[in-house]
Amino acid sequence: MVVPVAFFTLFFAWPVVSIVERGLRSDGAWRFDRFGETLSRPEILDVLWFTLWQALASTALTLLIALPGAYVFARFDFPGKGLLRAVVTVPFVMPTVMVGTAFLALVGRGGLLDELWGVRLDTTVWAILLAHVFFNYAVVVRTVGGLWAQLDPRQEEAARVLGASRFTAWRTVTLPALAPAVAAAALMVFLFTAGSFAIVQILGGPAYSTLETEIYRQTVDRFDLTTAAVLTLVQFVAVGVVLAVHARTVRRRETALKLVAPEQTARRPRGFGQWALFGGVLLSILLLLVLPLAVLVERSFDTPGGYGLDYYRALWSVDPSGTFLVPMVDTIGNSLQYALVATALALVIGGLAAAALTRAGRLVRGFDALLMLPLGVSAVTVGFGFLITLDEPPLDLRASWILVPLAQALVGVPFVVRTMLPVLRAVDERLREAAAVLGASPLRAWREVDLPLVRRAVLIAAGFAFAVSLGEFGATVFIARPDNPTLPVAVARLLGRPGELNYGQAMALSTILMVVCAVSLLLLERLRAGRTASGEF
Repeated sequence: MVVPVAFFTLFFAWPVVSIVERGLRSDGAWRFDRFGETLSRPEILDVLWFTLWQALASTALTLLIALPGAYVFARFDFPGKGLLRAVVTVPFVMPTVMVGTAFLALVGRGGLLDELWGVRLDTTVWAILLAHVFFNYAVVVRTVGGLWAQLDPRQEEAARVLGASRFTAWRTVTLPALAPAVAAAALMVFLFTAGSFAIVQILGGPAYSTLETEIYRQTVDRFDLTTAAVLTLVQFVAVGVVLAVHARTVRRRETALKLVAPEQTARRPRGFGQWALFGGVLLSILLLLVLPLAVLVERSFDTPGGYGLDYYRALWSVDPSGTFLVPMVDTIGNSLQYALVATALALVIGGLAAAALTRAGRLVRGFDALLMLPLGVSAVTVGFGFLITLDEPPLDLRASWILVPLAQALVGVPFVVRTMLPVLRAVDERLREAAAVLGASPLRAWREVDLPLVRRAVLIAAGFAFAVSLGEFGATVFIARPDNPTLPVAVARLLGRPGELNYGQAMALSTILMVVCAVSLLLLERLRAGRTASGEF
């Protein structure tokens, strides 16, 4: 546990604390009176209110749309199920800047809806809410659907035999068993939407601001570190509360896992009602998840001279304005290299943390929730904190390429832990004890007993860590160098500049990134085939 604790202390806690200290400490004294001054400002109260209500609305809308999908994936068996599951998961591992780009191409000025019917949602909150549903649909499907597939349907059938209606049987038997999973999914969706950055920045513009975007504006545009520090602490406390509740719901859910094998519950749809539900879920996936991606691809080929590859060819040229010192195509190689290093770091740190958590007491188990903090605490604060803390020997890393993978690994570690921890907990402790009795060292026992059983989970964890590292934006936007930009940073900067060529190149880069994410998810689904232990994702 020493290595994970040291890693998070050095590359997460230290940068965040340094930023907060700079904002709230002056002349050697802490100025806590600045909390009242900052939080009483009307514009800050508006930010807090918008952050809260849009997160609640996004969570409710996501549950409403995604729960039927969770049922279909849990209870129905149909051709192409693995492929459709990968399609559903692609938005979740896509960079949020790309999600904003996809919806901008669909509902923004000059987007598909604008061209066909003159409808633009880019300046309304509806575009933000729908983009959040697009991004978080897979969280509900995988979290709730994973448990739903393991609930024995005969329990509900027994209630029907005893005279309960279909709805009563579902409400009294299935819903109580699903409640911990639904609560866990809702909390995760709330966490992701409350900390939304790129989606709100691209679709909301200056009219809408969450805590995350406001921290960015106060830090970068106004250099008001006091306000940024206060908002960071408010966000930190809120995230801590959400994660504490989430950890409790996860523990409750683990007691209900593995009631039956998922293969025993999935059947072909039967009757008009089930086929109608199946068709409705497919339609919602096509309209909400596939259509924005399809429009993104279409816009990447739609040049002023007609459909062609002009925007893709332009990726090989150097930006004449000097914003980027290398051709845009180099960002693809940069992103892949950074993501591979970040994945290796996340596997080592996350794997050690997961192994420690399987045998730890209550005090160390609390570290499980702390590992999730990078998903909710401002990545902007972390990125800016990197610049002001890691600039002196022996950790003068500001000019080093490793800074970007370190920031990306912080986001990848929670996915590694959430994927591997349930699988490690399922390993029979008696196998390890038998290996020890036969004279195996702890390292050899792990290599001979644990590794063969969790190898598939390790590969899946690596896939998720790679995908989310590839798309990290909030911290990377601060620390990526102009001669080595990442793909999400390049997309965001291209969108921030006028001109059809910049917009087209952003669409082309986003399409390439989408293809990489889709291929990664398809490989993950092949690894998942036949796996009995199911991780959080």
